[in-house]
Amino acid sequence: MYDIQSATTLSNGVKMPWLGLGVYKAQEGEEVKRAVRTALEVGYRAIDTAAIYENESGVGEAIQESGVAREHIFLTTKVWNDDQGYESTLQAFEESLHKLRTDYIDLYLIHWPVRGKYTDTYRALEKLYKDGRVRAIGVSNFHIHHLEELLKGCQIQPMVNQVELHPMLSQLELREFCRQRNIQMEAWSPLMKGGDIFQHSVIQELAQKYGKTPAQVILRWDIQSGIVTIPKSVTPSRIQENSDIFDFTISHEDMKKIDAINKNERVGTNPDKYDTM
Repeated sequence: MYDIQSATTLSNGVKMPWLGLGVYKAQEGEEVKRAVRTALEVGYRAIDTAAIYENESGVGEAIQESGVAREHIFLTTKVWNDDQGYESTLQAFEESLHKLRTDYIDLYLIHWPVRGKYTDTYRALEKLYKDGRVRAIGVSNFHIHHLEELLKGCQIQPMVNQVELHPMLSQLELREFCRQRNIQMEAWSPLMKGGDIFQHSVIQELAQKYGKTPAQVILRWDIQSGIVTIPKSVTPSRIQENSDIFDFTISHEDMKKIDAINKNERVGTNPDKYDTM
């Protein structure tokens, strides 16, 4: 965890960077391309997109234009709810692959646990993995009960669970469940929407103590907690700022202070209520 390309090792031996760029809500075209180019120039080597973001084409173009070899980039995308099911997932994968201008994906995720479909969707992911089309497979927004249901019948255990996770929603029970099963936790919206968490007295205190911004303190808390994190931004200065978290260490005592902020407060949708989105 000492430089921007530091990585965790997934259960199948694949290395996944601790820090990546999320491109949720980055507009297709020049905006997302500029964000991805900036991130790769700064040194990021992980990019996280999804079919529903409607910016896979821009991500693919930016990667091709960046000059960074494809094998040095950890690329994640996700199958959307409307495409879930076995055959439809395989088709959706091909569409994502085409838009991203690549012949493989590093991590392919089920975006939400669509009732009655996610086990069939996951069978498609297993096929893609066995066929060598993806280097790792996993899920997003899965509660413990979703994972338990999936684990009953899957042949290949999910390697990653990407969920909403930040100091106000620390997901301790889910983290322990995944730790025991060697499923890597990954945080989306690590800085919450709008950055309200930045004003919290504990975060302010620690930012001053460590000479870092509130965002940097939170992102460092993520990776020291063993959580891969993908803050989203299209602003070059923020993309740079978010990456400057590898030159300090938060003490054990201060990590506990951040842990204690938790209020189980979501800014996104509860996965049990995804169908009301």
